[in-house]
Amino acid sequence: MDDAEDENKEKDSAKAQGGFARAQALSPERRRQIAKNAAAKRWGTPIRTVISREGVVNINGTELVCYVLDDETRVLSRASFVRAIGRTGKVKGGRRYDAELQTPVFLTAANLKAFWNNDVEGNSSPIIFSFNGVEMIGYRAELLADVCDIFQDAERGGALRNNQLHIAEACRILSRGLTRVGIIGLVDEATGYQEVRNKKALQEVLDRYLRKELAAWAKRFPDEFYEHIYRMRGWEWRGRSVNPPQVVAHYTKDIVYHRLAPDLLEELERRNPVESGRRRARHTQWLTDDVGVPALSQHLHAVITLMRVSDTWDVFKALLERAHPKRSDTLIALREKDQKAVEATSPSEPLPLFAQLLDDPQDSEPPP
Repeated sequence: MDDAEDENKEKDSAKAQGGFARAQALSPERRRQIAKNAAAKRWGTPIRTVISREGVVNINGTELVCYVLDDETRVLSRASFVRAIGRTGKVKGGRRYDAELQTPVFLTAANLKAFWNNDVEGNSSPIIFSFNGVEMIGYRAELLADVCDIFQDAERGGALRNNQLHIAEACRILSRGLTRVGIIGLVDEATGYQEVRNKKALQEVLDRYLRKELAAWAKRFPDEFYEHIYRMRGWEWRGRSVNPPQVVAHYTKDIVYHRLAPDLLEELERRNPVESGRRRARHTQWLTDDVGVPALSQHLHAVITLMRVSDTWDVFKALLERAHPKRSDTLIALREKDQKAVEATSPSEPLPLFAQLLDDPQDSEPPP
């Protein structure tokens, strides 16, 4: 070894020691950020984060570690993925991907490409994500079904090599407990994302019914709706210009809003709260023109039809419960004393007004 080589080695060693010293001087957060930036540059893809806890999916005795990312992508860890399909140890050439598709190495064999389906191209790219500050690599959960299809189709076509047959067998076992739709549900259940998904789905329903801003007031409840309530309760109808019994507001919530959509009334009361004893707007002003208002009109038409054929309040309520059961989880019950006060009122007595009934300011909204 000549002097020049010795000198170069000493320089390299000094650089390495200097780099190590600089790394040690950095904060843990800074080192993690540098590692993330390097990974993003290496893989050419942004690093995503996990929004739900880590979970484990068990498919016919095979366990796969799974996550839900910030864009709702369901991911299986690469390590558990390759074990699930029968590969052992580290993925050889694990950072070598098809230049065009970034396809995992276990799918790049020439004898498999003829069996790729249309979904492989979109599902096969590796996904870099961060969990508890650790950089990880995974694949879309849907890719598992694609891989199982490819190896089983290739086996049926007699295209597999001997060293690939065990992968086809593992895929056959996975397929028995796996469907394309089912894997999403399994991941959501394992990570606890199912509850988040259900809440988001409910919010999407409510958003279709309710607008972001108030609309100008328009009369949505026909007089006939209230006329039938008065008739079946045995009260004298004096028109909409006379304050109704406060309990009518409860009847409206029960007959209409609780039966339009799940939690619709709760969301309405959140958006349209009582302020200084009154609501600043009518609930109907929050309904969207394309979904909320038509749904209300359709429901009122059906309800009024039931009212027309009902001689008594009890008959109507029985028909209503059968034809249009409540869709909200939280049911509003009348106070016992107030209900008795209303039912004890005879048709010959003056109408019970707001001051004579409920004293709860939340119940002091005008009729819709």
